[in-house]
Amino acid sequence: MPAFTVSDLDLSLLVGTLVLLVSVAAVRLSVRSGLPSLLLYLAIGVAIGDAGLGISFDSAELTQVLGYSALVLILAEGGLTTSWDGIKRSVAPAALLSTLGMVVSVAVVGLAAHVVLHVSWTVALLVGAVLSPTDAAAVFSVLRRVPLPRRLTGLLEAESGFNDAPVVILVLALANQANPGGNSHGAWWLLLLIAVAELLGGAAIGLLIGYAGGHLMRRIASSSSGLFSIGVVSLTVLAYAAGALLHASGFLAAYLSALLLGNMRLPHRAAVRGFAQALGWLAQIGLFVLLGLLATPARLTTQIVPAIVIGLVLLLVARPLSVMVSLTPFRVPWRDQAFLSWAGLRGAVPVVLATVPRTAGTPSVEWLFDLVFVLVVIFTLVQGPALPWMARRLGVTDTDRALDLEVESTPLEELGADVLQMTVGGTSRLHGVEVFELRLPPGANVTLVVRGGKGFVPSPQTTLRHGDQLMIVATAETRLAAESRVREVSKRGRLAGWDAKS
Repeated sequence: MPAFTVSDLDLSLLVGTLVLLVSVAAVRLSVRSGLPSLLLYLAIGVAIGDAGLGISFDSAELTQVLGYSALVLILAEGGLTTSWDGIKRSVAPAALLSTLGMVVSVAVVGLAAHVVLHVSWTVALLVGAVLSPTDAAAVFSVLRRVPLPRRLTGLLEAESGFNDAPVVILVLALANQANPGGNSHGAWWLLLLIAVAELLGGAAIGLLIGYAGGHLMRRIASSSSGLFSIGVVSLTVLAYAAGALLHASGFLAAYLSALLLGNMRLPHRAAVRGFAQALGWLAQIGLFVLLGLLATPARLTTQIVPAIVIGLVLLLVARPLSVMVSLTPFRVPWRDQAFLSWAGLRGAVPVVLATVPRTAGTPSVEWLFDLVFVLVVIFTLVQGPALPWMARRLGVTDTDRALDLEVESTPLEELGADVLQMTVGGTSRLHGVEVFELRLPPGANVTLVVRGGKGFVPSPQTTLRHGDQLMIVATAETRLAAESRVREVSKRGRLAGWDAKS
């Protein structure tokens, strides 16, 4: 193999930076068109591959290694940027959806794959397992302009953080059983015990590293927000590596450690989240472009029909059934269940998992990558643009939701202050309410109102109107109470709370 020279480095940097710049520009096109950015990144990979510019790449092993690395960074970003208050009520249903719901989805899709593809039951269940995980990044890439209530965003975020770990364990087990000499009728109860042990071990490792590492970082906090951010993200990678080396779930360890670190109110919180988001974007771009490079367009056309059939079963039967079985015990409204069923977009994880059977030596499954690739592309095109319409049609949008504003300011950190942004929606009863009538708790105040694109500092007698954007500064202790108070007035009007006091 020839040595990698400086000339090769120059060319690689040229191609790599051009791809990154095009990918960054593609985000704007994604927002305008409603298409998830992953499709654009996949298209870039295909365009520079064998069928386009001629860059040759066919290593499933390298794709899996880099894919796992990217998934660790994506999970780290998800945990570090997720508010525990936003998902704590969704943890139990999301955990059940990521385990019991996954089993239901695998069984239904496996049955369809066995009938449509005429493969063995083990390979059919392998297809179901590969296609079972959802991709929240794909969902939120088309929902940036559609505000969802916290109960739905919490479920989507928690599910995406939890479902990778059990799926990876199941895919590896099925791929090994499909090998020559593998025991396809082995003790499934033993596999279940191993899976539970790996998940519990991964959870324990992640929480331990997150808790201990967070306190350590607080003690050695650097005045440099950049160095501090590197240290925090490194802890999540450490959690993954420790979990994997100890034969536990590294993915679950990485996510839980990041979730704990992101909610410990560490110094430089805005910088840490910004750094994690940058790494997450870089990982997504690199991963999707790499998957596009690995695809061979000439082979993809043969998988269009089976991909459509199995995808329809997944979208219309498996996903709704898994959602219903998992969430009905928690009395989740049917409208929420319907939206969650449609919002089960597949993204990078299934395509990466489709490389596992090839690296594990499973025979006669070369077609699996092509099938999954085509299915992800087709059904992202179908589901993605329709998600905003579906949310409005089902009435699950929330125009009065609060957004955390990341402000990199040392004085705010020293004061323990938070900044919130809220919008007065078209049906909100905040319209006509004067600022003083909000009766925010001590330590919270409306500091800015943006109306018609122009901002001004409100007085206590300023009357709020539909479409106004409010900036509320609150201490950490009063943040939740202030948000709750504004929501209450938005729903019940200026007299909200008086009846409870009388």
